[in-house]
Amino acid sequence: MTERMRVAVVYGGRSGEHEVSLRSAASIIAALDPARYEVVPVAITKDGRWLTGPDSLEVLELAQRDLTPISEHGSDVMIPADPTRRGLLPLGRGRATRLDVVFPVLHGTYGEDGTIQGLLELADIPYTGAGVLASAVGMDKVTMKTIFRAHDLPIVDFVVVERREWRSDPATVTRRITDALGFPCFVKPANLGSSVGISKASDAAALPAAIDLAAGHDRKILVERAVRGREIEVSVLGNDDPAASLPCEVTYESEWYDYSTKYLEGQARVTVPAPLSPEITRQVRELAIAAFRAIDCAGMARVDFFLEGDRLLINEINTIPGFTSTSGYAKMWEATGVRYTELIDRLIALALDRHRDKNPAR
Repeated sequence: MTERMRVAVVYGGRSGEHEVSLRSAASIIAALDPARYEVVPVAITKDGRWLTGPDSLEVLELAQRDLTPISEHGSDVMIPADPTRRGLLPLGRGRATRLDVVFPVLHGTYGEDGTIQGLLELADIPYTGAGVLASAVGMDKVTMKTIFRAHDLPIVDFVVVERREWRSDPATVTRRITDALGFPCFVKPANLGSSVGISKASDAAALPAAIDLAAGHDRKILVERAVRGREIEVSVLGNDDPAASLPCEVTYESEWYDYSTKYLEGQARVTVPAPLSPEITRQVRELAIAAFRAIDCAGMARVDFFLEGDRLLINEINTIPGFTSTSGYAKMWEATGVRYTELIDRLIALALDRHRDKNPAR
């Protein structure tokens, strides 16, 4: 009998997207084939404690009783200590186990930003998704857009504001934003996701509250011109030769795509494939791959666009997008011919390939 691959699914975390991470992790654990994989669940609590075994599964069960149930094999995971084999990672209560691959599902800061990727590099353990550099760049919207601009990729006009300069001279900052962008504009923390800390400033009078909100989350603030256009997303999968899925379109009744619109059921509608012309579909898929390569991404990413008239603008790249079977990332690949379980298998295979490529002498 072929030995099962031991896959650690790491979820939760200290970011504002903790609950979103739990939703993704429950779906992944339920979909991992028990004949091929031995699941090692690893939960990180909001205060940064690492939990394994029954304790980690309890985090999912308590927080997600209304979500997809965890499969039976997920709740029966055993974590035998095996210090004689490579790839050790401490997993709580003084125990360690060999891991074949880690599947981080930590959306936002302290997970999607290169932190856990750096830990796994130190431990020499393969992991799914982007590496340290691409993760950090993908999380920092200012650095991301700077790199996109250096690659001549189309982006929304923006201004960067530091918290200290706003607090010391708000009048000058206000004039700079007014002259460069005008109103309305969107104000965002540079390093958060899921629309946390983001608000719309309809005029100069609304700007102080918007910047203060963002400054409460980050020392670096991104202010962007408000785009009146359609919201298009594309999923990317691969390492050195990535492929792009068919795009989807996100529509909603609210004024903009805020946190509640994203995550409350029925607030947003995802249409896959997006009703676009063949030419725009081709362009958006090509631009998604170009954005993926620009930050040296690997494994997976979702690239978000605005379609303003017939002009595509890259909004951002997400290196650990929402990953339930009904999330946009998975739904786009399903429409392109890749089922959810196959998507997980491919990401694990890509993680192992990338690890071998970085260590060719082994």
